[in-house]
Amino acid sequence: MSNQDPPRIFGGANSTSGFSSAGAPVMADERAFMNGVYGWMAGGLAITAAMAWYFASSGAITMLYNQTGGMSMLGWVVTLGPLGFILAMNFGIQRLSASGLALLFVAFSATMGASLSSIFLVYSMGSLTQVFGITAGTFLVMSVIGYTTSTDLSRFGSILMMALIGILIAMLVNWFLASSALDYLISIGGVLIFTGLIAYDTQKLKRIAAGVEYGSEHGRKLALLGATSLYLDFINLFLFLLRLLGRRD
Repeated sequence: MSNQDPPRIFGGANSTSGFSSAGAPVMADERAFMNGVYGWMAGGLAITAAMAWYFASSGAITMLYNQTGGMSMLGWVVTLGPLGFILAMNFGIQRLSASGLALLFVAFSATMGASLSSIFLVYSMGSLTQVFGITAGTFLVMSVIGYTTSTDLSRFGSILMMALIGILIAMLVNWFLASSALDYLISIGGVLIFTGLIAYDTQKLKRIAAGVEYGSEHGRKLALLGATSLYLDFINLFLFLLRLLGRRD
C-alpha cells in the first residue's frame, strides 16, 4: 500500500476506496493530519454519546420500537442507517467534496448514537462510564503503540480482518443458539480483534500522513476516512467490553 492510499473503512485489509493519488503533495504535515483525524474522531464520539443520551432520556427511543416490542420502521432505518453512511463515504469518495464527506460523518455519528441509545436502558450509568474509561485508556495505549512502534503491523491486517469475519459468523450462529458460553468467547475475541485494529489502523494512518498535505482537499478527505476507521474501532471495542464488564440495571 502506498502512502497516498486512503484508509480502509469497509473491506479487506489491503483494499482501498478507489481514491486516486495522482497529484498528491509529496510533503506532508504529519502532526496536523493526525490531529485532524483524532479531532474528527473525538467529535464523532461526542455526537454519538449526546444523541444516545438524548434518545434514552427524552423517551424518543420509544419511536424505535412498536407496541409489540419489535423494531419499528424508524427503528430499522436507524439501525441500518450507519452501514448506509459508511458505504456512501467509502464508495462515494471520488465524487464527494471534503465538506460533503464531513456532513456524512456527522450524520453517521448521530445515527449511530440513536441506534446505540438502548444501552442506557440496559446498563447502569456507572457501568457505562467505567467501561468507556477502560475503552479510552486501551485506545490511547494501542494508538501510541501503533504510532511509535518500528514493527511493521501490515502483516497482521489480513489476519485481523479474517478473525473479524469469523466473529461476525459466530455472532450470527449464536443468534440462533443463544449460548452464553459462545457469547462470552465472542466478546473476548471482539476485544482482542479491535484492540489490535487500533494499533494497525493508527500505523497505517501515520504512513498516509507522510504522503499528503492535510490542508488540501485530498488530505481532509483522508483525515475524515481515517477518523471513521478509528471511530469504528473505538465503538466496537467499547461494545464488546460492555458485553464482558457491563452491569445491568
